Amino acid sequence: MKSLVRWGTSLGLIGSTLLGSVTSLNSPVLALSEQQIKNKLDSVPVYLITNDKGLPLSRTLPPQNGKQSASVTGVYMSRQEALAFIKELQKAKIKDPKLEDMAKKLQVTAVPLGVIYQQLQQTKDQSNRLVFAFKPVEKELKGALDLLRASGQKVDQFKSVPIFAVRFSPDKGYVPIQLGQNKQQMIPLFLSRQDAQGLLTQVKPKFPKADIQVIDVDGVIKTLKDKDEPWLNQVVLVPSRESREYIRTLPPNNNAPKPKA
Repeated sequence: MKSLVRWGTSLGLIGSTLLGSVTSLNSPVLALSEQQIKNKLDSVPVYLITNDKGLPLSRTLPPQNGKQSASVTGVYMSRQEALAFIKELQKAKIKDPKLEDMAKKLQVTAVPLGVIYQQLQQTKDQSNRLVFAFKPVEKELKGALDLLRASGQKVDQFKSVPIFAVRFSPDKGYVPIQLGQNKQQMIPLFLSRQDAQGLLTQVKPKFPKADIQVIDVDGVIKTLKDKDEPWLNQVVLVPSRESREYIRTLPPNNNAPKPKA
């Protein structure tokens, strides 16, 4: 990855009103294309730590099992947590003047999750590909573990980015909502447990067995890629409140340049 441009954006998909009224799904569609999957992921901003030229901060891992060394870049799900990392790094006593100067110029750059997905797809067969290490929000990790344990599962850790989906009951489908002025019927997959809880609270009076299912972003992407089911076209990923508020601060830019590979 040579560079990452600052985001311009079509991420106002969710709008100011997150939860609409519960409705039912109908219109069947064909399986999703790679571009459609990317478009869905683009609704979620992720945050990279970059230098003043927009290049992501990375570290080199030593060769393992005869393979070449790889460069790893952290991908934060929280802009605030990425900023906190920069502040800690700048406070550290760095003896090398060049590294100290570099640390002063570090910044947080937001890119759509779909850009990361696209990079992974394009470089998956390359031996020296860039590796992305996702940094889930600590609060959401705890929320995911709490829900899994409450459902009877014995888990000590959650190794991916948690996603929260509201179901009518454990053996029934996902609860859809209406979004936008056209009241499109969509199935929300939340990056925040709190947002999922808000929808669950709405449907509980009518559907007492409704619950929150914990899945992960890897499972979501695999399902979108492998399954040929109509309802997948209506899936929408809902960014956290922090990310939605950040998106609203961005200037409108319908002609944003595409990130360079």
